[in-house]
Amino acid sequence: MTQETADGAGVAPPGTGADARFAALPRRPGKVIAVHLSYASRADQRGRRPAHPSYFFKPSSSVAASGGTVERPAGTELLAFEGEIALVIGTAARRVPLAEAWDHVAGVTAANDLGLYDLRGNDRGSNVRSKGGDGFTPLGPRVLDARALDPAALRVRTWVNGELRQEGTTDGLLFPLAQLVADLSQHLTLEPGDVVLTGTPAGSSVVGPGDVVEVEVDAPDAAGMPSTGRLVTTVVAGTHAFDGDLGSLPAVDDVQRAEAWGSRAAAGLEPEPERFRLTPALRERLRRAPTAALSAQLRKRGLDDVTVDGVLPMHPDARLVGTARTLRLVPHRADLFASHGGGHNAQKRAFDTVGEGEVLVIEARGETGSGTLGDVLALRAHVRGAAGIVTDGGVRDHDAVAAVGIPVYSRGAHPAVLGRRHVPWDTDVAVACGGCTVVPGDVLVGDRDGVVVIPPALVEEVVDAALAQEEEDAWVAEQVAAGHAVDGLFPMDAAWRARFEAWRAQR
Repeated sequence: MTQETADGAGVAPPGTGADARFAALPRRPGKVIAVHLSYASRADQRGRRPAHPSYFFKPSSSVAASGGTVERPAGTELLAFEGEIALVIGTAARRVPLAEAWDHVAGVTAANDLGLYDLRGNDRGSNVRSKGGDGFTPLGPRVLDARALDPAALRVRTWVNGELRQEGTTDGLLFPLAQLVADLSQHLTLEPGDVVLTGTPAGSSVVGPGDVVEVEVDAPDAAGMPSTGRLVTTVVAGTHAFDGDLGSLPAVDDVQRAEAWGSRAAAGLEPEPERFRLTPALRERLRRAPTAALSAQLRKRGLDDVTVDGVLPMHPDARLVGTARTLRLVPHRADLFASHGGGHNAQKRAFDTVGEGEVLVIEARGETGSGTLGDVLALRAHVRGAAGIVTDGGVRDHDAVAAVGIPVYSRGAHPAVLGRRHVPWDTDVAVACGGCTVVPGDVLVGDRDGVVVIPPALVEEVVDAALAQEEEDAWVAEQVAAGHAVDGLFPMDAAWRARFEAWRAQR
């Protein structure tokens, strides 16, 4: 292994042939393990902070040396760089305590965890295809002796064509470096030569043919400012395209473009339209308003077709209040399901992106011959803080979904998977659910009677009128219970109205 000398210089052993890829390392690593999210800046950019680290494997065949090239495959557009600190394991680690974990790290070097977002949709989580390509893990050029370093005082920086794009220090980690080693050792043996990629800070973006990416790891506060030197990788255009007869083809959408570039603006996309948001006070008022009263007030304003018909609550005593996110399912067709049904399809994207206080509304055309969600997706929506799910189709794993606890309205249970009747097609578009048009941002309220849809522009006046009507109806019910006839009381004539107003004025 190349070690940093006292004067800051490092010497890498010469590599020949295929071994040149591992020139900076003591040997070809048996395992390369990468962390999904570890820097607070990156997690905040993604809009989620994990409670615990999660990992994926990269093949050792993806390792490359400094000064090399990496191909962006033909027919792709979203090759992204990620400058990272890489740990080289020195002694075997199995179930090591946190206090001893750093002792098992022999060296620290720079890494570029390159990834191809074009393949991410059909590879989400495992990253085998999107991050496992040849040359997708450059390492080096020098490995610093971990014993001489403070793991809490390291820095990683990334340049593209000489412009600084990323800078992060280990004091910005959600999970300290030693924790990653100790945690991994709970599950598997880290062996000498294994490499752990410890995540990237904010600033990762897309590079193309001709771009030069440089990554450096250093300890700026340590004596002599030890540094790995700059890990240099040049992007070149690939000439080989993927064969769709063998596996999934590259595919991108605006979600992948925004994530690859770092933002919609950086990707040259229009900003997402501002969605209507319920204030806590308005949400509470909606919780107190029965759907029957809300429906009556909507009818007074000329809106009769604002109920989701044919759906029943899985939890009749639960209240549903939230703003709509939508998923559209189209009738099953084998060729369309082959192109749209696999990987991180529209159904999975919808459940992966539904936000806190939102209701996922699924257009299933009233088709009950398959499930439109199951327990795993219900759990995903619940973990993300969704207010509920409304589908005019079926639900698989009915009892398990019920146990999740999230309010669900559906047309009943069915054991078959989505692909028996549907193709997941699109998200965040106007949908028809239970005979009602639902637009993203509409307000949905549900109780035992059913689900009503309220246009955002009317929600304030409708809920206030509904609550006022509830107060009036409760008073009328008291009069009827006291023995009064309904004639003239329900609805109230002038005399009864005067008595009601007098009662209300005294409260």
